[in-house]
Amino acid sequence: MNKVFPDTPAYPELFKPFALAGKPLKNRIVHAAILTALAQKGRVTDKLVNYYSNRAKGGAAMIVTEPVGALTRHQSSARVCAWDDSELSGLARLADSVERHDCRILAQIQDPGRARHVGGRLKDAIGASPVADDLSWSMPSELSISGIEEVIASFAQTATRLHRCGYSGIEISAGHGHLWHQFLSPWSNLREDRYGGELINRVRILDELVDAIRASTDSHFIIGMKLPGDDGVRGGIDLEESCRIAAHFAQVGNIHYLCPTQGSHGPSLEMHMPNDQYSRVPYRSIFNRLKMAAPNLPLMAVARITDPSEADQLVASGQVDLVALGRALITDPAWPLKAASGKARDIRYCVAANSCWNTIVHQMPIACDNNPRVAEPDELLWQPPVALKSKTIVIVGSGIAGLEAAWIAASRGHHVVVMGKSEEVGGSTRRHAELPHSESLSSIYDWQLNACQKAGVVFELGSTANLEKIVAHKPDEVILATGAQMSVPRCLPKSVLDEGLFMDIRQSLQTIHAIKSQQAGCAVLFDMDQTEGTYAAAFLLAKKFRKVILITPREGVAQETPLVTRQNIQRAIFENHIEVRYLCEPWFSPSFSQDGGLGSVSVFGGEPSLIEDAAFFSWSSPRQPNAHLTSKLLSAGLIVHKIGDCKVAGSVMQATSDGNAVALKI
Repeated sequence: MNKVFPDTPAYPELFKPFALAGKPLKNRIVHAAILTALAQKGRVTDKLVNYYSNRAKGGAAMIVTEPVGALTRHQSSARVCAWDDSELSGLARLADSVERHDCRILAQIQDPGRARHVGGRLKDAIGASPVADDLSWSMPSELSISGIEEVIASFAQTATRLHRCGYSGIEISAGHGHLWHQFLSPWSNLREDRYGGELINRVRILDELVDAIRASTDSHFIIGMKLPGDDGVRGGIDLEESCRIAAHFAQVGNIHYLCPTQGSHGPSLEMHMPNDQYSRVPYRSIFNRLKMAAPNLPLMAVARITDPSEADQLVASGQVDLVALGRALITDPAWPLKAASGKARDIRYCVAANSCWNTIVHQMPIACDNNPRVAEPDELLWQPPVALKSKTIVIVGSGIAGLEAAWIAASRGHHVVVMGKSEEVGGSTRRHAELPHSESLSSIYDWQLNACQKAGVVFELGSTANLEKIVAHKPDEVILATGAQMSVPRCLPKSVLDEGLFMDIRQSLQTIHAIKSQQAGCAVLFDMDQTEGTYAAAFLLAKKFRKVILITPREGVAQETPLVTRQNIQRAIFENHIEVRYLCEPWFSPSFSQDGGLGSVSVFGGEPSLIEDAAFFSWSSPRQPNAHLTSKLLSAGLIVHKIGDCKVAGSVMQATSDGNAVALKI
């Protein structure tokens, strides 16, 4: 086997060997289970093999795959079939693609029970008790004793198949509000038989499941357990109860590691995918308490561990034995190799925007804001292929779409000039990153700038590009990455707009940042955007003004964001005491220039509701592409490509993907 790690890695504790069930692990880095939706019709695909083998080659010591289907009712395109023998060859192929790189592979096994977070209620839900799901309100049927026995037997048979296919073990998911969590929690388990009541009864189903799996495999088959550390449910599993559960498993000694996860299937679901509203490594105190409760049971940390130094410190502290990376390894499968070699600056970091989660929830293959090549065969340590002919390319716009195109095109051998009107790169993403709880976005353009500098990209910043400046470079092709601007809401009176008193929220940011002390009046923000940047601006306003009112014509907020992000935004709106007026538009008095009368009015009509002491007004709205240079460049006979918001106003993911795609075409 080729040696891939240096003798003295940059993060020594993180790269110390370990062992589970007698199986060696070359370091402490684990790929956390996350659905990829790369399977098709329940079958292993080339993309699925690419995804996991890339992360095994990237240096992870162990991979926990997404859940496999253990019951016939788990049939879905995205779950690999393991309830019968029909996909054994695919499972064996997947296992071999990981294990051959000195990386252990485990499959997660779980049952959602009553849980559902897409539209509609489950018609055939099961649960510990007939208690409605806290998110979808699906009402489950209570699983009978015979039903419990059948489920346990089916999961044990699945473990047997996985063992035969070369898997090193399984991870039982008893968190996230899944079926086993529903049995553990006194909130959802109201049974009066041997599976309900006291903790010893509520944990019984897991003890029996582990015993059945152990009996059907062998002592070297790893059995891990994902358990709620704090499920965020009143009357559910708090940290004290979690410590008692951990102590139970440590005493029984029937599992090989414990991985605490947070949140449940309800308003606290966001806890398991912490974004920038959370601190880095937000659950450190939970890891510490659980380690104290079960000191001899290997503990695996998970959730927003992004940087190698964070992971190394966790292991060095003795709080945890293993570190599970989910989103971090989606973004950069070579994270372990780069960390071990002291090249942390070269890691493409997760920005915790949860776009990956959004794609899989909508049953699309997993994708990433900061990694446009997820699951491609050449994803690991990818280098752009050399172009057949070197060209001069001018890129107008220094935001993340333009920068992505620039480093790739230059790496292919093209002479690349990036023109930007700002003195700094990053464009609108930089402005967003400067808002509260958005700083992780800066890692996108920081990495891109580093890659551009390595590739020899020429920058001309601080000057607005025009036809003459572009033509002066004698470009073979031009890429327009000039972004977009917010449209003016048509509900705003012309008389108010003509006075030039108000600007959109992007244009207003410099003024808002300049406010040094809290203002006595009320800030009003009209939300026609419903994306993260709008609410980050609202949270900035909450720091600057006594009161903030958000007006939106929709029936909710953050509807253009992933569910877990939306929950987080809703919680932050509550915590920042921001008032939201739903299904409303702003109203200005006919004599606004004299009396400053501002309020809101229902989209259905009626009388306006006045806002007292309004001191600031702005809006966030759908964006119009800044593509005015297109016709001039085409008239000059130039080949023009438009990417990012300049083509169609969209997401961070669209921007980086567009930049990647166009640079590979030239």
